[in-house]
Amino acid sequence: MAARRATILLTARAMLTERAVSDISLRELSDRVGLAKSNVLRYFESREAVFLEVLDAEWSAWLDALQLIIGVGPTAATQFVVEEHVASVVSSSLAARPLLCELVSAMAGVLERNISLDYARSVRRRGIDNTNRLARLVRAQLPMLTVEAAQHFSAATFIIIAGMWPYNTPSETIAKVTVESGMHELTLSFESNLCEALTNLLVGLVARTNGAHA
Repeated sequence: MAARRATILLTARAMLTERAVSDISLRELSDRVGLAKSNVLRYFESREAVFLEVLDAEWSAWLDALQLIIGVGPTAATQFVVEEHVASVVSSSLAARPLLCELVSAMAGVLERNISLDYARSVRRRGIDNTNRLARLVRAQLPMLTVEAAQHFSAATFIIIAGMWPYNTPSETIAKVTVESGMHELTLSFESNLCEALTNLLVGLVARTNGAHA
């Protein structure tokens, strides 16, 4: 059973390199795996559950990688340098994982719409664990942040990704129109936009914390 589940997840991951999660049906996934839809549903309760498991694995893998690099950099002194470092590392490491960003952008609107209550509880519990883990990593670099402020940053990071990522991967029609209008020259990369947003968020949270302690 574990081997078959792993095969389904690997296949789903491979298909996500070809197209968006919203464009992949359970029938297509089943055909690629070589199973009937009913057999796939023996291992996962729905198409959405398959991709939520891929998301959880990607999220955990990203946090493992982030833990190794987030502390490598400036440790203080000049104004905003640590905030900028943390935001830069988080945004660059996320930009290097388009699969994670794709799944995060689809999580609330697509993937959490066809799952059972028990499975939703499991997904939410793991999501909270991952969010809290990111908060702890950030707070280790910016200990002046309260636990609540670090958790706010962590949760907001994924809300920002969900909003930004679709604009980074437009349809062919929108991409063509954007080029024709010349607007593509004014558009910053996903990584740059995310870094700017996260830097501003961290600076604001630190300022509010310092203000509260003044």
